[in-house]
Amino acid sequence: MENIVFLDRETIAPQITLPTLSCEHQWQDYPQTAVDELLPRLADATIVVNNKVPLRAETLSLLPKLKLIAVAATGVDCLDSDYCRDNGIAIANIRGYSVNTVPEHALMLMLALKRSLPSYQQDVKGGEWQKSGQFCFHHHPINDLSGSTLALVGSGTIGDRVRKLAEAFGMRVILAERKNADTVRPGYVAWRDALGQADVISIHCPLTPETRHLFDDEAFSLMKNTATLINTARGHIVNEEALENALLNGQIASAGFDVAEVEPAPDDSRLLKLTRLSNFILTPHTAWASTEAQQTLANQLIDNIDAFLQGKSQNRVV
Repeated sequence: MENIVFLDRETIAPQITLPTLSCEHQWQDYPQTAVDELLPRLADATIVVNNKVPLRAETLSLLPKLKLIAVAATGVDCLDSDYCRDNGIAIANIRGYSVNTVPEHALMLMLALKRSLPSYQQDVKGGEWQKSGQFCFHHHPINDLSGSTLALVGSGTIGDRVRKLAEAFGMRVILAERKNADTVRPGYVAWRDALGQADVISIHCPLTPETRHLFDDEAFSLMKNTATLINTARGHIVNEEALENALLNGQIASAGFDVAEVEPAPDDSRLLKLTRLSNFILTPHTAWASTEAQQTLANQLIDNIDAFLQGKSQNRVV
């Protein structure tokens, strides 16, 4: 009988139904799990379901019964994949579930910032419209997406869907080549040139050693001072201190983030402090979380476990 433990069930909304596995099993849910709770909870586990709890070599080495980590997400940066590969622990992740929800969230952030929606909303609440004496007023810039240039950093499934939505709005879309690449691939624009051309930059690449702090002081210095940066990928891809400097010094016009370097963001987080600005929007890592996307994720999660137990290699990372 399989002993399955879901370490952070609270990361999936309570209204989402997890289908029933076809095999005989015991299933234990925990709303969330701290690192010091891992060993007692996983002592007898053969399969772990995990979203964001760190599982590193020092913990995995003490779990000899573990056969599979079923990740309830696409990213696996919270896992020690090398240890799993070397020690016969399989990893399966979720794919394609957020192909609508993340792109729609990214476009929402672009539209809100380019049209100064937060500023105008605050003005209405503060009585500025009522005092204006006109049917409208022009306190903040309003820019169309149509005719502007979007640079995509990351051209996978999500990036491609963002491209299609952006093109439907009339945007010109370019693909940014990897930083420090020796050659520029057909259809791509060199890193520095892409940053310099973009009116909006949207990040859709994974977090790797190469992409950690990809957006630093140098990157912001290459961007237009009218540009908007959107990050719905991973917090560590952007250096938060560099972002703060860029916004406060007018190196870029605005930014919309759904991720942070530490989540949830602590009270002293730079991103939380930036929310006092009308040109910065922070959402709590919910770009992926439409009801439709979460149910697709839950269905695929159980399918991945069933496939593994049937000896099939489905959505295997390791």
